[in-house]
Amino acid sequence: MILITGATGHLGSTTIDFLIQKGFPPNKISALVRTVEKGKTLKEKGIDVKIGHYNDTDSLSKALKGVDKLLLISGLEQDRLQQHKNVIDAAKENGVKHIIYTGVALTDVTRSAIKFFLDDHFLTEDYIKNNGFKYTLLRNSLYSDALPMFTGEKTVETGIFLPTGIGKVPFVYRKDLAEATALVLSQEGHENKTYNFTSGQLYSFKDVARILTELSGKEVVYNDVNIAEFQNMLKELGLPEEAIVMTLGFTADFKNHLYEIESNDLETILERKPTALKPALKAIYKL
Repeated sequence: MILITGATGHLGSTTIDFLIQKGFPPNKISALVRTVEKGKTLKEKGIDVKIGHYNDTDSLSKALKGVDKLLLISGLEQDRLQQHKNVIDAAKENGVKHIIYTGVALTDVTRSAIKFFLDDHFLTEDYIKNNGFKYTLLRNSLYSDALPMFTGEKTVETGIFLPTGIGKVPFVYRKDLAEATALVLSQEGHENKTYNFTSGQLYSFKDVARILTELSGKEVVYNDVNIAEFQNMLKELGLPEEAIVMTLGFTADFKNHLYEIESNDLETILERKPTALKPALKAIYKL
């Protein structure tokens, strides 16, 4: 029996779809969701829906009874490290043998401008190992699907304004990550392995602008603005302070080359080349 947390999120729900497509029995899949309503669609697919929350240890303990493999999809809330520990503790209590965890592919978290946020991933990995589980650590690069959060929804009309210099990112399409995650869950031989799931090719934001130009037929310009100017732009957009700190942190890490990991792990698991950035952007920006 497999339990998937974050099962109604983009990555979790698409991973479940791929598991079913690949012939994994739906009655061998459990999904942790927050409410009955959120789990309705999954239940219709034959999934065993468990109601619970990372902060509700009783619900976690009930959900993890009889589970062999746990896919722990990382949370986004401020106390997520404690939330992850709650899930891992409940897994240990219930005899779960193998935890698969979705972290981040980063060259050096100690240099990150948002270490306070990204370090949770690596501390969670350590907690899993230190508690004696078989583990598979899926270190995911930045989703290409997340690019509009940085470039804006109307990038073709506005251009790109980011202080990222010549820093590059191996943007990875979320559907590829979900398919690879489903394969890891349904196969043997991934125990005690760490995978860097990247597209295998590095792209700067100037490259993103060039590809969008090719797709749209309109010139999309990359503007390497300075940090102060960028910060003022974010304030003028009315973003809350927490969102500004996070956005500045991510862009600083891009500029400082912290995401520049070239790996063929994703290609090896998928047994094909990951989706290139151009077709991904075509779908994401509906071009």
